[in-house]
Amino acid sequence: MKEYIHSVSLDVDRCTGCTTCMKHCPTEAIRVHNGCAQIDGSRCIDCGECVRHCTSNAKKAVCGLFSQMQQYKWKIALPAPSLFAQFSGLGDVDFVLQGLLDIGFDDVFEVARGAELVSAYTRRYIRTQGVRKPVISSACPVVERLILLRFPTLRDNLLPIKPPVEVAAQMAREMTLQAHPELKSEEIGICFISPCAAKASYIKNACGSYESNVDVVISISEVYFQLLNVMKHIEAPEISTRSGMIGLGWASIGGETSGLLNDNTISVDGIHQVNEVLEKIENGNIPPVDFVELNACTGGCVGGVLTIENPYIAKNRLQQLRRYMPVSLNTVPAEESYIPDSVLMEPPEYVSQNKLGKSIGESMRLMMRIQSIRESLPGIDCGSCGAPTCRAFAEDLVRGKADINDCIIAYKDIIQQYITDNERGGQTNDRADAIAPAANGSADHAGSGS
Repeated sequence: MKEYIHSVSLDVDRCTGCTTCMKHCPTEAIRVHNGCAQIDGSRCIDCGECVRHCTSNAKKAVCGLFSQMQQYKWKIALPAPSLFAQFSGLGDVDFVLQGLLDIGFDDVFEVARGAELVSAYTRRYIRTQGVRKPVISSACPVVERLILLRFPTLRDNLLPIKPPVEVAAQMAREMTLQAHPELKSEEIGICFISPCAAKASYIKNACGSYESNVDVVISISEVYFQLLNVMKHIEAPEISTRSGMIGLGWASIGGETSGLLNDNTISVDGIHQVNEVLEKIENGNIPPVDFVELNACTGGCVGGVLTIENPYIAKNRLQQLRRYMPVSLNTVPAEESYIPDSVLMEPPEYVSQNKLGKSIGESMRLMMRIQSIRESLPGIDCGSCGAPTCRAFAEDLVRGKADINDCIIAYKDIIQQYITDNERGGQTNDRADAIAPAANGSADHAGSGS
């Protein structure tokens, strides 16, 4: 299986081993050993929660650089809708579009245009008979990876339509080649200006069943100050926006569902809430709905770790911007009764990276061993062992990735019990006997994990 390329990195020199990131990780992908955090790439979904909560700035979101665009003869900017929400007092998105041209791009193609087309095709898809519901949005790459790693039974619920950034990139390349036949495809560089690191990972990993048309991903925070410098000199930008309220609305939670013109939907933001809702969907504990919009970041894309502004302030700015915009400037022909293959995709399939054993029987035995250890641990999930929960610590013991002495409380109790037993004449330490055999026996199975 091809190794997944991540866009969240750790600077070990800055890490203090404080466990804050470990406690906020929604997939328990982080452990803290020897005073430093360690990220398990097989569990990481690039949600950016560790970046958001790291108190020492040891976690970084890795993106490309604007300077990488200089290798291309024709440079196209793909601004995410959330970019426009970063600027105070912005009354017209054309100022931002003109600013992107002024800082060195040859053309600008709004991702919001792709979003409006995705909304139109999604409306059509939901009405198709035989579609598995609820349909789950595939626009957030964090949510898609979370489903494929932890909720594989919901894979068929994912919307099989490319995300707006890919639809926009594809259109931008095709239109440029038509307008400039002297250019070759490889001479055209498409740069997505992203609010989060997860989209960079998504593009690096070939987006499942297709190769991305995006060449470089840079952060909103990188171009923000460059745009501020040039925008203050713009007096009357050209009218160049080709998107409306629906496209711009995708930047915040509820924007995607509002574009469906359907009340039977659910919108959820925040990775921990998303996790909870996915569990309910998997267990059949939600009311029958047509569509579920899930955003890993609080507030939606405006809450991405690569943005500048507070997500709630950004959302308010979006509302102000959308007030006088048309509903949509991008629609699909009424006579077109199908969804074209060019916008369809097949979600990638991930092989589970966290199997306990090589067979069902072996996995069951190891699960029982984990449960036995878990019942013997304090159960307070303090994190002092370097694992986020006692359950995770028990699993690490069985995998041979931890030592029982890492649990300070259990170790202290065992020593205290040992001293007490010796004073009483060498009675058996029941708790030590309960933990030690299970933990020591895990060494035989350490090689059967991921």
